[in-house]
Amino acid sequence: MFDAEKFIEKAVPKLREEIQGRALIAFSGGVDSTVCAALVNQAVGDQLIAVHVDTGYMRKNESEHVKKMMSSMRLNFRFVDASKDFYDALKGVEDPEKKRKIIGNKFIRCFEKVAKDEKIKCLVQGTIAPDWIESGGELRDTIKSHHNVGGLPEDMELRLVEPLRDLYKDEVRKVARVLGLSVSERQPFPGPGLAIRVIGEATLEKTEIVREACDIVEKEIERAVEKGLMERPWQYFAVLIPIKTVGVHGDKRAYGYTIAVRAVQSVDAMTCKYSDISHEVLDDISTKITNTLGDKINRIVYDITNKPPGTVEWE
Repeated sequence: MFDAEKFIEKAVPKLREEIQGRALIAFSGGVDSTVCAALVNQAVGDQLIAVHVDTGYMRKNESEHVKKMMSSMRLNFRFVDASKDFYDALKGVEDPEKKRKIIGNKFIRCFEKVAKDEKIKCLVQGTIAPDWIESGGELRDTIKSHHNVGGLPEDMELRLVEPLRDLYKDEVRKVARVLGLSVSERQPFPGPGLAIRVIGEATLEKTEIVREACDIVEKEIERAVEKGLMERPWQYFAVLIPIKTVGVHGDKRAYGYTIAVRAVQSVDAMTCKYSDISHEVLDDISTKITNTLGDKINRIVYDITNKPPGTVEWE
């Protein structure tokens, strides 16, 4: 059985020995990167620099929240707004594997630039077991190339350190609880961000739509959980399906995109079951999305696919 306290006791001195000097950590603000930052901070203190990259594909107000978190953890940190670079790099790209690999490459180039300025040779990532398992290699089939594994460029100049590599999400959460981190129960958010919640080309317009829809889904589900109407899902979000259908907005014909709502229960991210959400809650979500985005969205569907055969994210 996994013992989080013993893991921490072994991880900190191992990191101190492995890093030996300054290090840069890819800090998204999720459970994995925050746990990594806390562990490495114990090991090397102010030798660590946390770097948060705003790709333009973050959730609503995400980067501002992350900056406050890095400050509260008393981390040395750098904030990089690379949204234009990411949008330019993904222009015309529809294939999800290509999207993930382009995003992974762009992340590394951002980290390399900061590392060069700071004279750092070591990059810490919050890679966990499902990331490299699903990314394939050796005898494993590629389910999807995680940006922090399959998206790493071959000519990467930084030495990689991945203290959580053999852990699953439930084990990382246990470590977070022992460390007293507020993000311990936070739902996962994929490294490629909203770029993989827009099916096909992730344009600025479509990203803005799904950003608003994701925010509505999160708030409505959290409100329902607080009222005791449902169990909190492990992960819950919106996906933009770039297929237009006919609808009615007021007394006029509408021709808008479809939003799929996705909510699942899982333990380790390797399997999941769709969440049982009441029609009342789904109706609230649908009404709020169409009222807010009625000129762009006119149809809402709920995804009842388990993993397998589906995956948690659509891309």
